[in-house]
Amino acid sequence: MKKSLLLVSLLSLLAAPAFAQEARQDISVSASDISAPFASGNAVQLHSTSGFPGGLVSYRYDLTPHGALELNFQYNQNVQHFVFPEGNYHIHDRIEEFSGAYVYSFNFKNFNPFLEAGPAGIRFVPIDDAKTDTFNISTNTNVGAMYGGGIAYEISPSFDIRAELRGLVIKTPTFSYPGNDFRTGVYYNIYNPVIGIAYHF
Repeated sequence: MKKSLLLVSLLSLLAAPAFAQEARQDISVSASDISAPFASGNAVQLHSTSGFPGGLVSYRYDLTPHGALELNFQYNQNVQHFVFPEGNYHIHDRIEEFSGAYVYSFNFKNFNPFLEAGPAGIRFVPIDDAKTDTFNISTNTNVGAMYGGGIAYEISPSFDIRAELRGLVIKTPTFSYPGNDFRTGVYYNIYNPVIGIAYHF
């Protein structure tokens, strides 16, 4: 009987690392912020704006011990400030990110730094409220890229805390304003710090 109990205990201890190694997927939920820099072109200025607190949901699938594929959805808001010869307008908008990335991770005990990059689509959706000065506008969907670097700290085999500084490189929105008066014709880099928690399964 004692030998059987000892055998079961040893098998349990050996099985635990095996199950931990089989966790090849994770989902993370993070708080996020966005900050867009100044951009100028075609006699149009888009002044730097800070966003409101938002959220990022990410799913990762490990291909190798160091490489993974990631899908992201982010929701945020900010106020775009356009200045051009014929006017000066503010537009309160929703920013929705849909992106995919290849993630390369490094392993140092409980610390796992990582780098990532991939394509991104961003929807700029105007909000009809007091923060918006004009209403002859509509939703823009622009294609660009996302990149980032961060660190994950493993607090258990199933959970880690993840912090990252991301960037979204995208053409400035025009909101289909009549006459293309909001068109700068340039790309800008939206700064996007995030921090959250990931669950591995």
